[in-house]
Formats: sequence, structure tokens, C-alpha cells
Amino acid sequence: MWNIDHFVADCREAVTGGSDHKAVAEIMGRAMDDPGAVEQALGTPTEPGLTPIYMSPDLTILNLVWKPSMTVQPHDHRMWAVIGIYGGREDNIFWRRIEDDPDGRIEAAGARNLGTGDYSPLGANIIHSVTNPIPKLTGALHVYGGDFFEAERSEWDPERLSEEPLDIERVKAMFSDT
Repeated sequence: MWNIDHFVADCREAVTGGSDHKAVAEIMGRAMDDPGAVEQALGTPTEPGLTPIYMSPDLTILNLVWKPSMTVQPHDHRMWAVIGIYGGREDNIFWRRIEDDPDGRIEAAGARNLGTGDYSPLGANIIHSVTNPIPKLTGALHVYGGDFFEAERSEWDPERLSEEPLDIERVKAMFSDT
């Protein structure tokens, strides 16, 4: 049976042992072998939320529950991440910077959808937007190689696709049930 304490300990050991996000991806892969056990351990989502499971300067583990049809505009993390879906679906659009653009604008460069049991590592330089395209809550386990809440990051205006500082309080509010 999957256990959140063991998952956290394994991720911490990988990070303190000097491993990169590939080692954490292997840990996530084992968790996503049984997404039902992950959901049972974390609880079946009943409302949206962004719930910290573990936080330190070099590792953040979150339980993210996406509202139906929710979209988070393009953003970066400036740290690696590993995402696992334990229920529902998450669609990612990947973006790249337009060279020599004075506004730091971006253009679409690819996409990937993740469904129940899928996981994906993201490098530290990835820019992506995320949508829950289905009419129910989506539960996701996110692991970041740093302090998710304190890192200086960017987001891109969804209309102009120009770069601006990420407003973490706005992001947190998006995951509230109000």
C-alpha cells in the first residue's frame, strides 16, 4: 500500500543525496503504478485546493486539486518538477521564449496530456500552462526541487503572452473553493 510518509522520505533522500529530478520521477512512477492507492492515502478530492505535504528550501511536495475546466496561465518554476496524476486529467501546453522579444513574449512549442496514472518530469527551464479539461476535479501530486512558494518566478499574461512576475497569492486563490 502506498504511504505518503514513505514517498516524502524517498523524495527527500533523492534530493539530499544529490540526485536530480530523474530519481524523483522514478519515485513518482512507482506511486503512479497504483493511483488509487495514492488517492486513498491523500483522500478522494471533494474540493479544489493547493495543499502542501512537505516544504523545505530544496523540496516542495504538493497535493493539487484542480477545479473543472480550470486553467493556470503560462508560468515557469525555475526549478525542476515532477507531476503525477492520481485522478482526472491535466493538459499542459509548453511554451518557448521568442528570441530578442523586448516584452519577453512566448510562443507555443508543444503539448502533453496526463491522465490518471501518468507522470512527467519537467526541467527547470520549462514554461507551461495547465488546464483541467474535464468536468470534474483532478487530483495531482506535484514535487518541486526547491521552495515552490518563495522562488522568484514568472508568468505570462494570457492575452499578450508578455512576461511579468508571478503572483503566488493569485495562484493560491485560484485553487480555493470560492
